[in-house]
Amino acid sequence: MAGLKVLINGAGIAGNAVAFWLSKLGHNVTVIERFPGLRVNGLQLDLHGHGSEVRKRIGLEHAFRSKAAPEQGLQVVDRSGRCQVYFPANKSGKGVQSITSDFEIMRRDLCWIMYDVTKDRAKYIFGTSIESFEEKGGSLEVRFDILIGAHGQGSRTRKMMLGSDVADGFRSLDECVAYFTIPRPMQHGEEYIATSYIAPGGRAVMTRRHNRHEMQVYITCRSISERLNSVWRGDVREEKKAFAKVFEAQGGKSKPSQSHQTKLTTFTASVKASLSWILGSRAV
Repeated sequence: MAGLKVLINGAGIAGNAVAFWLSKLGHNVTVIERFPGLRVNGLQLDLHGHGSEVRKRIGLEHAFRSKAAPEQGLQVVDRSGRCQVYFPANKSGKGVQSITSDFEIMRRDLCWIMYDVTKDRAKYIFGTSIESFEEKGGSLEVRFDILIGAHGQGSRTRKMMLGSDVADGFRSLDECVAYFTIPRPMQHGEEYIATSYIAPGGRAVMTRRHNRHEMQVYITCRSISERLNSVWRGDVREEKKAFAKVFEAQGGKSKPSQSHQTKLTTFTASVKASLSWILGSRAV
């Protein structure tokens, strides 16, 4: 049986993972990405449960381990910075995983690992996106049997597939998140321990490290700020100002440093959401 011609839109972790498995099964895979190169932005992520099992089946355990973030656990602190509870990482490879999993890695490293083992058996086209498509007779017209959208919760392909008269299925969870890095050399005696502070008003801050020179910062809040909602997916400078305004009210650990606001890098803001919809008799 001849392999299917598969088009994957998006060369992130999901797109690369799908390309890996489908090309391994003998299908003719093409991956397109609207960015001019592999999109590797993002910070630390972890694999639990099924994700950990997939990692083992891919057979790249050594490559993954060589890039693993060295996080030892997570502590929750009060506004004075005093530890209230500590969750050590479970590094035994057995039993239930902790908040810090046995496998923590930076998103860019995972993207590159998946891309490197797939690039020679799948075709990658960068700087390209889907403008439109038409489905006929159960397969996509002209070239591809299957189109897979793997480019995030704001997928334009999903919206084109559903059409303007069908609800998108994007449901905001009314929570905004931003993450970035700041230059912060490790101090004497400091360890690779993530620190979380839950502030009043539905706000939270978490810091963690993946190297000795930078600190990752994650801030979340309920999307109740009119200013924050009005600049969503807009100007990055305004997003920074809007988040700073939300977090400056209570002080303590939740108040952002003015010097850090000017030095932070790799700033990304998003809104947490769930995605679910039904198309005809199929769950998509």
